[in-house]
Amino acid sequence: MTLSHDVAGDGPVLVLLHSGVCDRRMWDAQWPALIDAGYRLMRCDFRGFGETPAPDRPHSDAEDVLALLNSLGIAQATLVGSSYGGHVALQIAAQWPDRVNALALLCSALPGHEPSAELNALGEREEALLEAGDIAAATELMVDTWLGPDADETAREAVRRMQRHAFELQMSAAEEFEPIEAEIDLAAIQAPCLAVSGAHDLVDFRQIAARLPDLLPNAEHVELSWAGHLPSLERPTAVTDLLIGFLRERVPVG
Repeated sequence: MTLSHDVAGDGPVLVLLHSGVCDRRMWDAQWPALIDAGYRLMRCDFRGFGETPAPDRPHSDAEDVLALLNSLGIAQATLVGSSYGGHVALQIAAQWPDRVNALALLCSALPGHEPSAELNALGEREEALLEAGDIAAATELMVDTWLGPDADETAREAVRRMQRHAFELQMSAAEEFEPIEAEIDLAAIQAPCLAVSGAHDLVDFRQIAARLPDLLPNAEHVELSWAGHLPSLERPTAVTDLLIGFLRERVPVG
């Protein structure tokens, strides 16, 4: 299966990987600005999100993204990942380190992370609502949980639209397949990394971002005092500027 995707721009390649409550449309605000900054962009929908069908067999999201890069002739790229997209980015960078020249991780998940009681309780509440067929309530739970206090109604409606579509797409599948995760060694990652956390996010993701400089050889941690879990939607311009500042230092154009 080829993931639904967009490609535009010229210059060093940036691959934008979406969170588990959104799809590739979450990068709409960053898309034109990063192209104007001199980069070639690719964004995709994982299986069961956006315009990519739900999985009908065991699969690896990391391998799906790598196959897409191969089909597009992209030998090396910077990976920009939000939440679950950061998890996928770390898998790719650990398994195929020569394909990744930098990482920018926004409130990233981490392979092998043991969820907190709060995160487990959230998952149980979400599952109970979906099993009861209350997609609307499950969607609102995700919107309320993952967006910080600076998110306006436009951001809330965007997440609401993307999350509800993902729920409907995944629940319509004949069988549910969770992504396969390979065992990885984070020490294999050599690419410089910007790890961003939000002060209003769940503790899991704040701790992950703070730990990454100890786990990776060339990582820096920045916490945004105003942010929840999806800062690129909460303050799009601020996050775009942060990304461009990091990219100009680590992946200069020209």
